[in-house]
Amino acid sequence: METELRKINTDVVTFGQYMQPTKRHMKVHNYVTPAVFETWRQRALDVGFLYCASGPLVRSSYKAGEAFIENVVKKRRAGRDVTIVERDGEVERGV
Repeated sequence: METELRKINTDVVTFGQYMQPTKRHMKVHNYVTPAVFETWRQRALDVGFLYCASGPLVRSSYKAGEAFIENVVKKRRAGRDVTIVERDGEVERGV
């Protein structure tokens, strides 16, 4: 089964858990177990994501640079088109 994110060629996905930083912040209603995070990670890989970070302390930037570089190298080795979006919104395409 192809997900909407894979249909638009998203290669990296992260799953994390909100953690209450102080008692003044919103409480956590349910904690997700490590086993559930592992199930989500495996599912993401099974549907074609090249990289998935999944765990209670994972944030969207979790090893983002490392994963990005690894995937660019993999795509280049495979001869696939690589699209790099710069921070200022400029887009550079290459293989």
